[in-house]
Order: sequence, then C-alpha cells, then structure tokens
Amino acid sequence: MSVRYWRDPLWGGVDLMRARFTGDPFARHSHDTYAIGVVEEGLEEIAFPDGPRCAGAGEVVMIDPGVVHTGRARTPDGWTYRVLYPRPEQLAAIADEAGAAAGPPAFSTWSATDERASALLLSAHRAAEQGQRLAADSLLRVVMARLIGAYGSRGPRPGRSARPAAAGRSVAARARELLHASLADPPDLGELAAAAGTAPFALLRSFRRAYGLPPHAYVVQLRVRRARALLERGTPPAEAAVAAGFCDQSHLSRHFRRMVGVTPGAYQRGVLAGRPVGGTRG
Repeated sequence: MSVRYWRDPLWGGVDLMRARFTGDPFARHSHDTYAIGVVEEGLEEIAFPDGPRCAGAGEVVMIDPGVVHTGRARTPDGWTYRVLYPRPEQLAAIADEAGAAAGPPAFSTWSATDERASALLLSAHRAAEQGQRLAADSLLRVVMARLIGAYGSRGPRPGRSARPAAAGRSVAARARELLHASLADPPDLGELAAAAGTAPFALLRSFRRAYGLPPHAYVVQLRVRRARALLERGTPPAEAAVAAGFCDQSHLSRHFRRMVGVTPGAYQRGVLAGRPVGGTRG
C-alpha cells in the first residue's frame, strides 16, 4: 500500500489523496464530504448499500456525502487512484456559478466512463500535487462543472445572462496583466477572478475568448517563452526551469517540447552553436 494524503488550500481547503491499495478491504464507512476520484490502474470493487460495483482504469467515481461503502481490490496487483473530497458547500458554489440549481448537487450515478472528465480530473489532481495552483483550480472547476452538469440530479437553471462582450474583454485584460506580474507564483482562479472583478467561470470564458487559451494554459505559454529567452542567453536548463516558474527541468521539458518541438537542451545547443533547431514551431 502506498498513500499520499494532503490538504490543498484551494477553495478554502480541500483534501486530496493519491494511493495504491492491495490486500485487505476498507471497513464500511461514509464521508461527510463528496469523494470524487478516478482509477488510474487496476480494478476496484466498491460495495454500496444496493450491492457491489467495479471501477476500472479511466472510470470516474462520484460518491455523495453520507453514502456508506467499502472498497477492495479485484486483482492481485490492487488499484491506483486519485481522489478529492470537496465539501458540500464547495460543490454548491460551483454548481451555482455554472448555472445549476441552488444547493449541493446529488449525483445520479456512482461512476461514469467519461474520457474527458477522467483526463481533466487526472490533470487537475497532478497539478495540485505539483503546487500549480492556477492550473489545479481551473481544471478542477471545469471538471466539477462537467460532472455536475452531466451526472448531477438537478437540471440547469434558466435566466443566467452573460456579461456584455466589452466588459468581458476588460476583465480578461486585467487578468492578463495580473498573470504577467505574478508569473512565478500566479494566483488560483478564484483569486484571479476576484482581482479582475468577476466570477471564475466568467473569467474562464472571457479570457479564452480574448486570448485563445484558459488562464492556466496562458501561464504555461508565458513560462515557456521566458525559459526560451533564458536558454538563448546561456542559462542552464535546470536554472531556466526554476526561473521561469516550472517545478523542475522535467516539468519544463514536457511543456517545452510540446510547444517548441525539441527539448530545452537541444534548443539551447542549436541556438548557441548558431545552427537551425529542427522541429521548432515558432
């Protein structure tokens, strides 16, 4: 068994866990929070009041507060999963902002094979583990809104009007200025939206409309550009990664290669040697 459990400061505090379980099953228990997770590997059996169900790799699990359940491995190698435990008032706030009915949502199914939600939840959880607050907050809000909209028992609420386009552009511009000024440690989405004078989902929409990317992806792009400039000046890749706001060199390399087409080291060698660097995308 391998477990990491921590409390993230997002949304005023939310618990997260990354774990691999084998052997003995959990005792019957319930949570006073939601338990929303995704199985990364293996197969888990969850026993609910109406009988056992199985969840395999890529499946999203949604357990409401107060639901008694157990969990155990269905294969000798156990299962690996990531889970977060938002409080009812936290999901109620997201549901309200996303246009769902007021109050904490109740999920109409305990699990779903939803590739998009699974990918978003994994990315959000990993970002939180790495301390990438803006990415974690943005992705978690998006995936929670998706799950509430698709699998919550309450329907959308009518009468929500969008802000005028001009106001949205102004809000996006303020947020963009804040991101440029705090690139090493940007605020999370809630803080950024409050500073820009709007709500988080409204900021996501207006920012993407104005700049083609959500705020967290825009920050990654800015960081890659900063790292690229440092590499061109001869800064070692490991130092450039930290100076640009990445966790470490491997974190930089992953994003740099996706955007530029080569690793930071190969880019630097080519630039400093005065040769073209193959695979760059501008």
